[in-house]
Amino acid sequence: MFESLQERLGSILNGLTGRGALSDADVAAALREVRRALIEADVALDVVRSFTDKVRAKAVGADIVKSIKPGQMVVKIVHDELIDMLGAEGVTIDLNAPAPVVIMMVGLQGSGKTTTTGKIGKRLTERSRKKVLLASLDTRRPAAQEQLRQLGVQTGVDTLPIIAGQTPVEIAARAVQAAKLGGHDVVILDTAGRTHIDEPLMIEMADIKKKANPHEILLVADALTGQDAVNLARSFDERVGITGLVLTRMDGDGRGGAALSMRAVTGKPIKLIATGEKMDALEEFYPRRIADRILGMGDIVSLVEKAAENIDAEKAAAMAKKMQSGKFDLNDLADQIGQMQKMGGMGGIMGMMPGMGKMKDQMAAAGLDDSIFKRQLAIISSMTKAERGNPDLLKHSRKQRIAKGSGTNAADINKLLKMHRQMADMMKAMGGKGKGGMMKQMMGGLGAKMGLGGLGGMGGMPDLSKMDPKQLEALQKQAEAAGFGKGGGSPGGLGGLPGGLGGLGGGMPRLPGLGGGLPGLPKKKG
Repeated sequence: MFESLQERLGSILNGLTGRGALSDADVAAALREVRRALIEADVALDVVRSFTDKVRAKAVGADIVKSIKPGQMVVKIVHDELIDMLGAEGVTIDLNAPAPVVIMMVGLQGSGKTTTTGKIGKRLTERSRKKVLLASLDTRRPAAQEQLRQLGVQTGVDTLPIIAGQTPVEIAARAVQAAKLGGHDVVILDTAGRTHIDEPLMIEMADIKKKANPHEILLVADALTGQDAVNLARSFDERVGITGLVLTRMDGDGRGGAALSMRAVTGKPIKLIATGEKMDALEEFYPRRIADRILGMGDIVSLVEKAAENIDAEKAAAMAKKMQSGKFDLNDLADQIGQMQKMGGMGGIMGMMPGMGKMKDQMAAAGLDDSIFKRQLAIISSMTKAERGNPDLLKHSRKQRIAKGSGTNAADINKLLKMHRQMADMMKAMGGKGKGGMMKQMMGGLGAKMGLGGLGGMGGMPDLSKMDPKQLEALQKQAEAAGFGKGGGSPGGLGGLPGGLGGLGGGMPRLPGLGGGLPGLPKKKG
């Protein structure tokens, strides 16, 4: 979402950090470029003016201009103001109210309200262990109520039975009553939208609010809306009184201005962001982490959390045993590639790692992208069970059959087998080492292979499963202070994908692209 803004701000701020001293003119010139970059990213003009004025007021001062590293200070000020613009702390859905807690979803038609309602219901059911009731109040759009019912069936969340002929206000009253009688903790009201803001829509929203008395009113907005996002947010907040924002399509190729503008204009927190079409593609919004990503500082905390959610603990334990015996076949390689895809693929992982923005572009230019892994999975899927377990069986005739079945060629198959042999050799080497020695070797190897300078000096990673979010944030800062992400690095230094990013520890089996895996991750819930 923020890639174009990240590139523009990255080049502007890199020009500042490379200088020994800055004049007022240098800062003014840089801020002009920052302003232009924000406007091109569809950030509202009044928000841009406020942002640059605040940065200028803090940056143009004798203490900073005469400091040893003034460029870094300007980057820090921009970073801090970005966090302030997005909201200083992450805010989640507030369920601190007598049951059933009523959540009202509002927004324009096509913004993704109904799908987001289903996603929130699934999230509260699985993560917060709440009994949720979904109710569609959309009597205008054909099959809108049936769509929500189907989503309820798909996610295992209760939905309000459909009764034809009722008005939205009547459905809201029935939903709250049904939630009370059914012992539900939360009832989510999916209201109707329009293609544009009009008076009948606002009157309907106000009537529903009066009848249902919602504890949360969430405005669902498309992150690709652009400049009009400000008018949308302001109108709903003035007429209905929203308590938070949910941004959909954050995985799109838009410029991200809506996310920056809507929070600044309404003063209401962005509570959730939708990052895909799947029902589990919903994430909490953390301003500091988003600011880090925009400025190319990475997001190790989110990477660790995403790994914790997607790694199957039982498979991890089985893999660890195989590692100790030095066994590693093509089934294991396919499992690793699948886990990496669940975590967002190579691009998603690289985007969260400090200092990897430029390397990601270099890899894309070299043709190293997620299509490679799709091709590799196709090749492995075209093999027999015996061939996957024993790659030595793969002679010329078998390779020809596999190539036809997977739509590839013999060269692709040979590359896959070569990569597998390299990884299998490493597994055997690691199988004969103690856990402490293996950890030290992998942590040290990360800096040596990638120019990430000094991560090996951190001396092993603590148990991440016992840390709260603030401790994880502190760990990320320690990694940056130790030089993580500050070295040169190049595609050649990746040491062979998918296993070549060196490793972030050794306690768990190796993920493709993350080397040694992630230590001490909590077990997958459910």
